[in-house]
Amino acid sequence: MSYYLNSKNHLDPGPIYVRENGQLHMVNLALDGVRSSLQKPRPFRLFPKGFSVELCMNREDDTAQKEKTDHFIFTYTREGNLRYSAKSLFSLVLGFISDNVDHIDSLIGFPEQIAEKLFSAAEARQKFTEPGAGLRALQKFTEAYGSLVLCSLCLRNRYLVISEKLEEIKSFRELTCLDLSCCKLGDEHELLEHLTNEALSSVTQLHLKDNCLSDAGVRKMTAPVRVMKRGLENLTLLDLSCNPEITDAGIGYLFSFRKLNCLDISGTGLKDIKAVKHKLQTHIGLVHSKVPLKEFDHSNCKTEGWADQIVLQWERVTSEAVKPRETGEPRTAAQHFYGKRARAEAPVKCPLADTHGNSSEKLQFYKEKAPDCHGPLLKREAVSSQESKKSKKRAFEEPEKEQSNSSQSSKQKYVCLAVEDWDLLNSY
Repeated sequence: MSYYLNSKNHLDPGPIYVRENGQLHMVNLALDGVRSSLQKPRPFRLFPKGFSVELCMNREDDTAQKEKTDHFIFTYTREGNLRYSAKSLFSLVLGFISDNVDHIDSLIGFPEQIAEKLFSAAEARQKFTEPGAGLRALQKFTEAYGSLVLCSLCLRNRYLVISEKLEEIKSFRELTCLDLSCCKLGDEHELLEHLTNEALSSVTQLHLKDNCLSDAGVRKMTAPVRVMKRGLENLTLLDLSCNPEITDAGIGYLFSFRKLNCLDISGTGLKDIKAVKHKLQTHIGLVHSKVPLKEFDHSNCKTEGWADQIVLQWERVTSEAVKPRETGEPRTAAQHFYGKRARAEAPVKCPLADTHGNSSEKLQFYKEKAPDCHGPLLKREAVSSQESKKSKKRAFEEPEKEQSNSSQSSKQKYVCLAVEDWDLLNSY
């Protein structure tokens, strides 16, 4: 044993204990010429020597270090001690898939509950804001889940988002409400042509206020409905206000929307308003409202769905890229920083929309509801007797009306299939 203790190339044996008379004593090895460092027990390390929380936070680019620390959650106890806890296997797999979500082949048939968690994990990592991978990842979700990803989209006054993320916006399917107010799209914009696609045939509310539209844009938007009976055929609410280039001829193209219940054409270039009111009432059954309708309140159309925060991320990225540097005074900047003076940020408004909104007359139309048929029994009998008398008269008048209706329908078909409509159909 003395040879072992006096040798220099021996391994560290650690502390040596001796039991004597029922008590445990540690042997004092300093008297035998052993280094005093052997008296201290070697501490047990759970992690490598170079590991620390600071390295985990500052070395995000180091993939090797990130793989070591990404599997743990760092929290503090009440005493202030740092506690390490391992993540669940589900969260680890979810994080790995969300990092590579653009490489997924398909999500069709995947459970919706897991897909929603995967979407939120990818959204937290801002995967949908990446230039190429974001579009591919978003298309995988929209193809599989449709309206669950987004059922209502509000892009009011967000023309920068439309110009930068047009392909991502076109990937949304089964929308029911779309607000494109104050975006200055014009008649030749690609998004206006996309409105006639079958992917947006489910849209029931469409807001196109202050978009520099003219009769040509309205004709282009209604061509598939008028000729092929597809496109925006389920539209119930349409806002075309603050478009001065829309005239009486453009309003005539709206007669193809048979399910239209609310229409706003305030601030347009109508000349004969009485004639337009009469045509809307006879063709679609819309009546002019003397009171502003609540249906045209823009707070009704909000961005709803899994991707409600993605639009805010897009807006933040585009605004930071275009936002100019602040040139305020140092004193006011310091007051803003310390919260002593609130920063006054005026919201962006549509000047054309405000001028027409202050005008006295608003051209808003609505469809009257059918009267209630749950009346008293006496009224029902009276109505039934009158209907029986009228049915006898109709029996003699029906053949004459059918002939007249057939001639009128043939004329209407000839009018719908004009040369301009054929040119539009060939362009799709």
